[in-house]
Amino acid sequence: MYPAAKLVAPIVRSHFKRHLDAASARGLSPLAVLPDENVIETLIDATFWASLRREEGYVAKISLAYLPPEQDPSRLLFEHPLTLHPRALAKVAPVVERAGIHLGVWHNSDDLRVWGITHKIPTFCFVLEVVEPGLLVIKHHRGEQSGKYVNVAVLEGDQVKVVDEKASSLPDCPQLLTSLLGFDSPSSWIDSVNVLVQLAVSMRAHGRGGSLLVVPSGSDQWRQSVVEPIPYSVAPAFRELAGLMRESGAGRQAHVWQEALRETVDAIAGLTAVDGATVISDSYELLAFGAKIARKRGSTPVEQVMMTEPIEGGVAVALTAAELGGTRHLSAAQFVHDQRDAIALVASQDRRFTVFAWSPCEDRVHAHRVEALLL
Repeated sequence: MYPAAKLVAPIVRSHFKRHLDAASARGLSPLAVLPDENVIETLIDATFWASLRREEGYVAKISLAYLPPEQDPSRLLFEHPLTLHPRALAKVAPVVERAGIHLGVWHNSDDLRVWGITHKIPTFCFVLEVVEPGLLVIKHHRGEQSGKYVNVAVLEGDQVKVVDEKASSLPDCPQLLTSLLGFDSPSSWIDSVNVLVQLAVSMRAHGRGGSLLVVPSGSDQWRQSVVEPIPYSVAPAFRELAGLMRESGAGRQAHVWQEALRETVDAIAGLTAVDGATVISDSYELLAFGAKIARKRGSTPVEQVMMTEPIEGGVAVALTAAELGGTRHLSAAQFVHDQRDAIALVASQDRRFTVFAWSPCEDRVHAHRVEALLL
């Protein structure tokens, strides 16, 4: 038995019960079925051991969703349900490697069985994904047909990180972080598009590391904190993403719009792989990429940054500039120190992802480590 499964099961069940009860009281539907602790423990244990297997040289990347087959009218149903044995899961894993596709799991007599494949799951459906061997993420569905799920817990070997829901109510919490947490407002669970979240996910996905600076619209003050001339300045500003975001209502539900948004987000996120920082306005206009950050004339160097991670039991740590990490992190912290209306998103090649924002409450740069929310 994987020890972390028993440890985290009651915490996870409490999370799902709390949000399912609240959603039911608000009249939301369709809603998922609440898994009990034994179900959660069983799913985690089977998936963990399956994640350590290889099939034909490939790592088994699995996504399980706990729901009865009747909750997905367009389900793909197996004539003979599969057991949760790690070998069986590893063999069928390739069919659910793509985002949004899951193995559906439900009760069959006294056992849990994989009944088939699903891609339409209800709000707050329990989802368990394998990111890499020994690294699992428990998440729930927000209700919209596309977009980032909300992470509940991350399990890596003997480490368990449970996302702190209360982090979104802290002073100075950036909008990006509250949206990633998924608890900022009920309306964010359904029919929402947060472009910065999608950019963050796409930046992390290309795996090369990168920096994205988000600056106030209609101002060139940010140029005081970069080296001129910028190698890849964009003139006029590229407004494709801004134009897409002006769409509202039913237009955002159209498949063609969602596909255009995804392609544009990936194109802009791809620019962050180029050496230097990519710059966009807070109205989503692309202004430059490959920009070299420099300390603003007359400004003082960053001496200390407050670092937090939105997980239960996490504590704020004051780090010196030397302890921050590589050049990307230090330059992003300096940029936000000098341009206090801006935020900086930094992806590292080692999977870390940090959001830098100025904190008026602390009167210093605050670094939010959010990779646990992006997996």
